[in-house]
Amino acid sequence: MVKQDKIKIFDTTLRDGEQSPGCSMNLEEKIKIFEVLQDLNVDIVEAGFAIASVGDFEAIKEISKLSKNPIICSLARASKADIERASEALKYARNSRIHTFIATSDLHMKYKLQLTKEKVLELIGESVKYARNFTDDVEWSAEDGSRSNFDFLMQCINKAIKAGATTINIPDTVGYTIPSEYNKMIKKIANNIDTSDNVTISVHCHNDLGLAVANSVAAIGSGARQIECTINGIGERAGNASLEEIVMAIKTRKDILPYFTDINTKAITKASRLLSAVTGFAVQPNKAIVGANAFAHESGIHQDGMLKHNRTYEIMSPESVGLNKSKLVLGKHSGRHAFRAKLLEMGYNLGDNFLNDAFKKFKDLCDRKKEIYDKDIIALVDNEVSLKEEIIKLVSLEVKCGSTRTPKIKLKLIYKDREFEREASGNGPVDSIFKAINLIVNNDAKLELFLINAVTKGTDAQAEVTVRLNESGISVNGIASDTDTMLASANAYIVALNKLILKRKKKNTSINLSTKKTN
Repeated sequence: MVKQDKIKIFDTTLRDGEQSPGCSMNLEEKIKIFEVLQDLNVDIVEAGFAIASVGDFEAIKEISKLSKNPIICSLARASKADIERASEALKYARNSRIHTFIATSDLHMKYKLQLTKEKVLELIGESVKYARNFTDDVEWSAEDGSRSNFDFLMQCINKAIKAGATTINIPDTVGYTIPSEYNKMIKKIANNIDTSDNVTISVHCHNDLGLAVANSVAAIGSGARQIECTINGIGERAGNASLEEIVMAIKTRKDILPYFTDINTKAITKASRLLSAVTGFAVQPNKAIVGANAFAHESGIHQDGMLKHNRTYEIMSPESVGLNKSKLVLGKHSGRHAFRAKLLEMGYNLGDNFLNDAFKKFKDLCDRKKEIYDKDIIALVDNEVSLKEEIIKLVSLEVKCGSTRTPKIKLKLIYKDREFEREASGNGPVDSIFKAINLIVNNDAKLELFLINAVTKGTDAQAEVTVRLNESGISVNGIASDTDTMLASANAYIVALNKLILKRKKKNTSINLSTKKTN
């Protein structure tokens, strides 16, 4: 049996994550994020880059005062000034780490640092040794490590270890490497470093090719025992490796990843939503683990499987990441099984025939709307209930109106099992519709209320129209919904007339409703 090893989670949301354009946070916001990181039980929190600004220094200092379990870390370049500033910011922390770095790739050394290899090696030794004067926990990073000459990289790593570094980080700074390549690289490093049993290998992957999480997981398999990541994967350019994806990959695939983390996964959703609220960076709907659609199922085949057994289409439970339950999202691909289940959940227990009619109208609605909400379903079913006994039924409606013309309406109704067609004009399209209906179904009912509400949001929202009619002291409401407001108005009026007829029938009385004679 393969030994199960712990993977340390090094969260850099407050440092690298904040470097995402437009993602800067004030002190109060950083403390809120830190509190949720403590709830997550991350191992190390990189609270900032102390020398970068007064704000970063103060944030690290205040977070250090609040820290309970996590190690609090500050980034520092390979300079005494950076290291001293980091140490000062960290002095209140129960457990502190200084994270010093320097670039090791030929490209960076030549064009950015303008330093020789010999000078870089010298600075590595000096900076790590100096940092050890302030803490026993020193991490050294080879910036642009994945693009560095391997032999020189190994010289740098061994120099850092000899100087006292306890964690060696090999960043894929620009998201350049691929999983198979990175796996081999980390394995080769693990097999060649000095005092390997006392040094933790760390990886810090960026997402420029969309491979940050894949590269991080690949590195675990070859010896990395610390993963540097951020909530929601925020960070420079395309972002960092996503904390929630890495943690849940380890938790879900123990068959091939015999490792564990100490992360409280039930706090993941809370952390994700808080960061999104603080930064204003919305999480994409299809984002793994924390996206709105991560546990949502719209396909009829998938919904049927989920209703029978949730493991058919879910590899983890929504509860495991802090959600209440999965969502069966009703849409154009949903089947009858899911539609019935949704109706039962909402308190509607419909017979088969009625269900079939409602399901057909639901499918028609899906073809007209991008998104279906619960209120849409309620409105649709209530419509069906109202129209269950249709004495009057709308067949078709044609509306012609505009700023330069008088509204003209043409409609067809079925009334008393006969089809009638009429045209009418009035003071606006709705008045014209009601007049056209009255030409077919003559009545003495008075219109007491006409109200339009949007059932849901968006330009494709259903309009819910309420019509109240009163005839001989009998008051009825007709409610109908449709993405077409005029169609909803016509149906609401017809629903109300149908109710009047039914109420009169129940009282064994008659109502003055008859087919108007025409020439």
